[in-house]
Formats: sequence, structure tokens, C-alpha cells
Amino acid sequence: MLAYGRQTIDEADVDAVVEALRAPQLTCGPLVARFEAALVAWLGAKHASICSSGTAALHLTYAALGIGEGDEIITTPITFSATAAAAYYVGASVRIADVDPRTGNLDPTSVEDLINSRTRAIVPVHLGGLPADMDALTQIARRHGLRIVEDACHALGATYQGRRIGSSESDAVVFSFHPVKHITTGEGGAVIVRDPRVKQRIDRLRQHGIERDATRMDSPPIGAWIYEVQELGWNYRLSDIACALGLSQLVKLDSFLRDRRALATHYRLELDRVFGGDGVLAPPAPTDRESAYHLFAVAIDFDRFRTTRARVMQALAEAGIGTQVHYIPLLDHPLHASRCPGERTRSRPGASTYYTRTLSLPLFPTLQLADVTRVVGELHRVLGDPR
Repeated sequence: MLAYGRQTIDEADVDAVVEALRAPQLTCGPLVARFEAALVAWLGAKHASICSSGTAALHLTYAALGIGEGDEIITTPITFSATAAAAYYVGASVRIADVDPRTGNLDPTSVEDLINSRTRAIVPVHLGGLPADMDALTQIARRHGLRIVEDACHALGATYQGRRIGSSESDAVVFSFHPVKHITTGEGGAVIVRDPRVKQRIDRLRQHGIERDATRMDSPPIGAWIYEVQELGWNYRLSDIACALGLSQLVKLDSFLRDRRALATHYRLELDRVFGGDGVLAPPAPTDRESAYHLFAVAIDFDRFRTTRARVMQALAEAGIGTQVHYIPLLDHPLHASRCPGERTRSRPGASTYYTRTLSLPLFPTLQLADVTRVVGELHRVLGDPR
């Protein structure tokens, strides 16, 4: 069975984890700082804070930036629940804009009308690994004095105008190390920031709000055992075991990206050969940005093929090909519909078009070119010719 995505683990990864298991400290040890430093170096970024998941990274980011009760963020309807849910964790509300119908990324023209006195941040999602239109979104944020938080959980290794995502002027950039992402720590995430004060607060919040630096304590410590719980935090640490895996995976990230991009190129060639752009479209590839290809999501006009997405997914599964849909729009979920009641009245034609047609095909580094040819061939067999 070809899954839509899966981790790529080799013996070097296994050896790294075994070595960490034999070390004196399994958590709160030296590998956390080593992983953070290696990630910063690879990205060309300022500061990294490693944590337990991409969701935790979003929660820590919103909290560390001071977003809270009565505040609002603006984000996209086409994203995983955590982008919005992490705002609820800190007591903020969510305004939901629209997306470009082809990329599924936040449409800057739909953002500005949602800004009001309570707005604190714009949160674009680099869907599938393709960066959003950051120039336009950053200009809007600057005009209104807003934060920019990039949800880059799909986009480790993506570039925008020649710069890696994570090296920009944004207030924070969030990554995920879930098994289907570009590198994995089992579960894990990271926050990239430019301001060292934000980094300090994130690091404190991820460990119960504990401060151990004497220069930042309210009272001078009387002994080495003294620490202060200065604010309400969480246990969002990542273990040294997981960081050992992350360090080993990071060494291979360049090759993983090359493999993903080569597979995406082959998908494009096969889709053009088989469908010729008629009824099935590859994801856009703007010249000013390079996708990290976490996903390869095609746009299918199911009506033209007189079928449904459910039937196509079932038939492909029976042929040993796993697919997925990224994502069900936020407001179609009961949680978000109840949390954002005022958002349901506005139409979002871009999101509707994107969601209706999207289907993620298998993509991961160990997939073979022959597998891609088979996937496209089976997709054609299942769809037939458009009418």
C-alpha cells in the first residue's frame, strides 16, 4: 500500500536514538540545544525553540507574543485544526479569510477587510509546502501594526524569493516534525523567532513557566536548587531521544528535499502526458518560490469525470494507493463553527473551489518514479476521460 506520506528512517537514525538511550540524560539534556543550533544553522535563522509538536509550537508562539483574551488572529479556512485551536488555548478568537482557489494559500485581498482594533496577528499557512504570498501579507501587517506568524508545518526547506522559510522578518515561524513531514522526531515541533526575548519566554513557557536564570528571578537564589515558577506554562519539552533522531534526520534533509522535488517533477510530466491539463491539474509552481512538497495535491474536476472524490479514493485504495484530503475547511467542523459563529455567514469561493477539487497523492522520499507512473495510470483508469 502506498500511503500518501510516511517517514524515512535508516540505520543511522536508529543508531543515533540508541546512543541517546545510553546517555545519562534522556530529557533536558544537551541534545535539545544541539538540535536547536543545527536547525538555526540550516535555516539561516536567529533563534529556535524545540518543543513537543507543531501544535505546541503554535500555542507557545501565540502565548509568547502576548496574544490572549479579547484578541483576534486572522488565518485561512484550509488548514489543520491546530492553527486556529492554539489561538483558542490562549483565549483569542479567530477570523477566517479566504484562499487562492488554485494554491489553497491565504488570499491577501481577503485579509484586510477583517482587520479591526482587536486584531493582533495574521497567520498564513504554507499549504502543502508552497509558501503563501508573504510580500503582500507582510505589507498588510506592517500597515496595521500586526504580528506575522507563519504556520510552516508543511514547509521545512521551502524558499520564498530565494530565502528559506524561517529566515524571514516574520515574528515567528512554526515547524512540525510529525512522521509524515520532511524530517521527524516521532512527534515534535519548533518555533523560529528573531527576538531573543521571545525565545526566552517560549523556553520558559515550554517548561511549566520555570525560570532558573538568577538574573531573571524576582529574588536572588540562595542555593543551586532554587528556581521560580514565574507564570503559567506547560510541559511542552522534547526529549533528548527525540532530538537525537531530529539531528540525524536533519543531516539528510537536503537529500529528502531533492527526492521530493524530483518526484513532483515526474508527477507533472506524467499528469501532462496522461491528462494534458484536461480535468486534472498539478499544484501551481510560481517562479518566485519553491515548494518543499510536503504534499502533492492535484485539483480534479470530479463533475467532468461524472464521479465523486469518495469513489475515486476508494477505487485507488483497492488498487493499493492511499490518498488524503488536505483539508476539510475549518468552519465545516463543529468546534470551529461554534467558536466562530460570526464567520459562517461570509462566502469563501476560493476555499470552496479548492476543497471541492483537492486530492493529495502519495509523496515521500522513498517513493520511486515507477510508483508515480503507476499512481497516475491508476488515477486515469479510475477517472476515465472527461466528458
